[in-house]
Amino acid sequence: MESGPLAVGDQASIPLLPEQPPALSSRAKLMGRTILRDRQLAIPIGVLLFVVLFALIVPVVWSQSSTHGELLDALEAPSGTHPFGTDQQGRDILARVAAGARISLLVATLITIGGALIGGLIGLVAGTLGGATDGISMRVMDTILAFPPLILAMAVTVGLGVGVSPAALGVALVSVPWYARLLRSEALRIRGLPFIEAAHAMGATRNRIVSRHVVPHVLPVLFIQMAAAFGYAVLALAGLSFLGLGAQVPTPEWGAMITEGLSVSLTGQWWVSVFPGLALLIVVTAASMLSDRMRDRLDPRGQYARL
Repeated sequence: MESGPLAVGDQASIPLLPEQPPALSSRAKLMGRTILRDRQLAIPIGVLLFVVLFALIVPVVWSQSSTHGELLDALEAPSGTHPFGTDQQGRDILARVAAGARISLLVATLITIGGALIGGLIGLVAGTLGGATDGISMRVMDTILAFPPLILAMAVTVGLGVGVSPAALGVALVSVPWYARLLRSEALRIRGLPFIEAAHAMGATRNRIVSRHVVPHVLPVLFIQMAAAFGYAVLALAGLSFLGLGAQVPTPEWGAMITEGLSVSLTGQWWVSVFPGLALLIVVTAASMLSDRMRDRLDPRGQYARL
């Protein structure tokens, strides 16, 4: 039997294809164009990229060592030979600032990603499951939040032994409740929206609802929190090293370098602590600017919700 042309009434039997989300490459291109057009986003991103390039290029093009120096060259003022001067051991401060950038940026990135994965998972599970899981996990987060962040990070660092790794674990532990409580509140808000109820009515499983609807909507909030937490991680690591609990001599870490420079800054050798302090200020300020602008652009409840 030959099939003739479909009648108008037969069109209802044609299955409708689900609307396909935009390709990831198209989304990335759109985001890239938006960043280039938005100066408030481009400036902090450009500053952070410059610091990354500075940390990677200086060891290649600069012959001075960050850990070894000549005592005869101790406390030399900035010059053509040593653009940032030298410290008490004759070590080149330019090389040490670049090495400190590699340590601070790498460790702060690991802290940010680790805290986001652990805290985000806790908040997402608590917000979607609710009940006893929500209550128990949030009470644990409240217990951690009951302690001042820096004091708790110091206690964890002292308990595990001073050094960069214990300090990183302490800062990461402090950041977990921030992600957990934030994503829990977002998951609770999204769970009550009409399209989630419609997905339930259509028979969608909980896993599908979480993966296809809840997670994409909480990612912008997660990215905003990660940008803010990155700046805090850099500052907290420097603070622990400044107190002698983080990086130890002769590791070139910004906080430890500032501590070393305090003893000679009052006698006129300002460059020993000023240059690592400026590097720390630049990175933390850029991360704060990036977080603020991302909140304007990505916050689903703000006026700049769409890229």
